[in-house]
Amino acid sequence: MTDHDRTLHFAAAPAGSRPAPHIPSRRTRAHRIGSDAEAIAIARELAPVLAAGAVERDRTRQLPLAEIDRYSQSGLWGLLVPKAYGGPGVSAGTLAEVTAIISEADASIGQIPQNHHYMVEAIRLGASEAQKRVSFERILDGDRLGNCFTEIGGKTPVDFKTRIVPKGDGFVLDGQKFYSTGSLFAHVLVVVAADADGRSHLVFLERSTPGVTLIDDWTGFGQRTTGSGTSTFDDIEVSAFQVVPHQTVFDVPTPMGPIAQIVHAAVDLGIARAALKDAIAFTKKNARPWFETTYAHGSEDPHVIAAVGDLVVRVHSAEALVERAGRFTDLAVAAPTTESVAEASIAVAEAKALVTEVAVHVASKLFELTGARSTLEQFGFDRHWRNARTHTLHDPVRYKYVNIGNYVLNGVLPPRHGAL
Repeated sequence: MTDHDRTLHFAAAPAGSRPAPHIPSRRTRAHRIGSDAEAIAIARELAPVLAAGAVERDRTRQLPLAEIDRYSQSGLWGLLVPKAYGGPGVSAGTLAEVTAIISEADASIGQIPQNHHYMVEAIRLGASEAQKRVSFERILDGDRLGNCFTEIGGKTPVDFKTRIVPKGDGFVLDGQKFYSTGSLFAHVLVVVAADADGRSHLVFLERSTPGVTLIDDWTGFGQRTTGSGTSTFDDIEVSAFQVVPHQTVFDVPTPMGPIAQIVHAAVDLGIARAALKDAIAFTKKNARPWFETTYAHGSEDPHVIAAVGDLVVRVHSAEALVERAGRFTDLAVAAPTTESVAEASIAVAEAKALVTEVAVHVASKLFELTGARSTLEQFGFDRHWRNARTHTLHDPVRYKYVNIGNYVLNGVLPPRHGAL
């Protein structure tokens, strides 16, 4: 790479960006969850703790460092580690419900481990036996995996300029990522890099690896504290043991895509639940009747009552589709075939398509029901819409409708990738 190329490739961090926080490598061993029921119970116990400072963290872009420590130490980041390796190996439905519970408390915190879970599944499907044993044990002990996936500047979001080049018995990694959700909190960075043939691989790096630079420069108006900053990798030598094939998990039918997407759907479901909960509570306490009516309280207005009923139906419908998608995904995990994976992908796409619309709608309708007072900064209700609008842009829902329709109408199998 020439000096000119490097100047273009490693763009300067924007003004006001901050270096990545220090993440201690030593900690107590994380709790090990033994069942789906225990996972749900722990999530429900943890949620109020995470919700306590959510409004202020969002307002000030304060990274939830202590909260993430508590979250990962709870054992909830090891949910997808298979039972054969000491993990709980929970169902996709349980993974989704845990994510929704945490996202209802704080949507940014709910999103942070999404890519961690994705990488755990990638290890299960693509790593060697030795790599699985080492990685799964570290994850169960409490190590957090951070995502360094998407770049900017390419023709498409998966046009990777980050490269892995053979050198001796290992490789050299070089590149830059713009969206690195969760990496600011990670112990291990997982970098998606392309080889000379354009096929993608996962490169596992210790956070302290020389040549790694993490920057807290995420300025999105929503999901403000996900740690989705820039990450740079400057001619880093890695061993073959640090590299896991990624493209291969899509060469054959696997549940990789449905697992990734059901977590995204669950984040949006949590946002919808939070917006609905705040809308109901604020309406009960503060809604005033319109002066043309004779109602004693705004909650007696039939227009308000009907609107709340409509929101409840929408949220419950989204919950039902996410739960249904979990069942199809579990079937694909247990017996991955062309048909089972296609059915899981379509079921998750249906859930993701609906919950996207529901989250944005409920987060907006909240203000119509609760009036001008609800826009005051002290309540932080605007974060629901900002979070929903930001997170639902992860991938275009319009293509999910195309894939769903093409499958049921023409029998065309959906493509296999991480966004479906």
